[in-house]
Amino acid sequence: MDQRYWVIGGEYRDCAFRELEPGTETMSGPFHNEGRARTEWQRLTFRDNRPAMTRYAIAVEPR
Repeated sequence: MDQRYWVIGGEYRDCAFRELEPGTETMSGPFHNEGRARTEWQRLTFRDNRPAMTRYAIAVEPR
């Protein structure tokens, strides 16, 4: 079974990372392999001047 990968996240309201700040949501994809999704995750996570309360994750969607 093929899977699709998405990189999702944004800036959160506080350090508990439970609720996104409205308007900061980000979704990249779909990626058809985990390696490409991980590369995008790294680009978003480690770019310069990123606020401390910004977080991204890789989500897997089965086809």
